[in-house]
Amino acid sequence: MPKHTTRELIEERADILFYEGGFEATSFADIASAVGISRGNFYHHFKSKDDILEAVITRRLRATRAMLDNWERGASPEIRIISFIRILITNRTKIMAFGCPVGTLNTELSKLDHAAQSHAAELFGLFRDWLSKQFAALGHAADAETLALHLLGRSQGVAVMASTFRDEGFLRSEVASLECWLRGLANQPKDKVRGG
Repeated sequence: MPKHTTRELIEERADILFYEGGFEATSFADIASAVGISRGNFYHHFKSKDDILEAVITRRLRATRAMLDNWERGASPEIRIISFIRILITNRTKIMAFGCPVGTLNTELSKLDHAAQSHAAELFGLFRDWLSKQFAALGHAADAETLALHLLGRSQGVAVMASTFRDEGFLRSEVASLECWLRGLANQPKDKVRGG
């Protein structure tokens, strides 16, 4: 496995700290300590916390694209959408502890009216566009974006409630409900929207 550069380590540790503690609450010193470097060395790589944030968002966009490309190998649009739904189960421990990494970052940056919020929103845009493509392939082209946003919105709600109540049973029940909704959608007449 290739050795990470100092810059990559800073991005990786900052990503974790921003997710677990929030962007605003994380200091340069927190990140430098997590990486094990001096502040002077840190400034050699990043001049401001906003520079790190931009790098973290770019890192998350790259990772999200890779995940979506991997899901694209699924046998059918339904199976590919199920991959998205089941990420709630795959990441349940972190979601229950810290919420959804995409949702929490976008919410925090929106509250701060931060200039990077539109860049962070691209993460949701990737999911929306990818899900729209899957719903269109499932036979619901006319309502593909509506269905994509419905699923995104509901999954975000599930993540918030699972984090609030630390309730894995609730999370699993909601994932099962979303899968049932999707199966019904796959079997219904095409181009009809059904809320879940």
